[in-house]
Amino acid sequence: MTSVPTLEDLPPLQGRRVLLRADFNVPIRDGEIADDLRIRATLPTIEWLRGQGAAVVACTHLGRPKGRPDPRYSVEPVRRRLAELAPGVDLLDNLRFEPGEEANDPAFVAKLIDGFDAYVNDAFGASHRAHASIVGPPQFLPSAAGRLLAKEVDVLLGLRTDPRRPFVAVLGGSKVSDKLSVVEALLDVADAVLVGGGMCFTFLAAQGNPIGASLFEPDMVDECRRLLERHGDLRASGSASPGPERPAAGGSKSGEHVLVLPTDITALGPGGELMNPGAGGEVRQLGTRLPEGWTGVDIGPGTAAEFGDRIADARSVFWNGPMGVFEDPRFEAGTRAVAQAMADADGFTVVGGGDSAAALAQFGLDGAIDHISTGGGASLELLEKGDLPGLAALRGEWNG
Repeated sequence: MTSVPTLEDLPPLQGRRVLLRADFNVPIRDGEIADDLRIRATLPTIEWLRGQGAAVVACTHLGRPKGRPDPRYSVEPVRRRLAELAPGVDLLDNLRFEPGEEANDPAFVAKLIDGFDAYVNDAFGASHRAHASIVGPPQFLPSAAGRLLAKEVDVLLGLRTDPRRPFVAVLGGSKVSDKLSVVEALLDVADAVLVGGGMCFTFLAAQGNPIGASLFEPDMVDECRRLLERHGDLRASGSASPGPERPAAGGSKSGEHVLVLPTDITALGPGGELMNPGAGGEVRQLGTRLPEGWTGVDIGPGTAAEFGDRIADARSVFWNGPMGVFEDPRFEAGTRAVAQAMADADGFTVVGGGDSAAALAQFGLDGAIDHISTGGGASLELLEKGDLPGLAALRGEWNG
């Protein structure tokens, strides 16, 4: 397992100044923070550092200001909330106001660490980025992972290297191209990978199913077909007929690590619009063969039940990505079913941040999950590769 130095590995901090790289990239609406979870998640690290006598100065990115100051991405609302939660902790301006941050400019690193005696990275959600504030300071200062980062690494690498079995991964989201490498990596370790969301339609097309007007990546069909030939669960009703080279129904060529696709779809008929029920368009539950002009926008009730059963039987579950357009109440059922199954599961449940965490919060189920990651992209990359630039930097192994 990839280990990183922890807070206890730092030298004595009494009277020292510590630069804390946090991930305070919180949602802000009308100048107010809509969800301060990421700020509160860093408090254990701040409290430990201050308990050791250190003066703590935090830094974060916020949004995508493209290397120049932009009042839309001011950290002032974050600074106010941080002052309420941790009085006396200063917060630097938005790191991404500086072009040197995303460019990992050595001159910006030098400016950033000037006057500091130690560095702590508690920004798991940004640690897959080789940015100046992530990989730069550990080259020059005693450095360690904060409590949040250390816990994320422990939980996610535990799933990757030694999960309690059966281990089920549930992946959704829009594009298969964004997650194909993650699907492959998880198929090496998970007993079953359940695929929903928009990404499932390229897999369904690879099986020979007509997918109507659904989201589709034609250049990924061959890759999806390759994975299905090795790992496809042939119990799916939409599967192509077994040929001489295909295994018997109910298994896969690998015999253990199974890729499971939807067996039914909730679809929106021609003329319909997402987020606009008044526009017309029929909503119907269909199989995996969609008529022309119909758009698949959620897994169907049969698939939701099967996914729920697999989650219930698992001892470890990882979920990243919604099953459909859950922001539209007509198409929330699949994501809600997976969220409820995760909440009800007896096994160890992990949610990979982003839209899945938002769905849990929308359904009031976020308190029932064992671990909700603060980094969607970072959690996927760590599961895929087993390491991140920010972790390698803390170990003194980042070579850029």
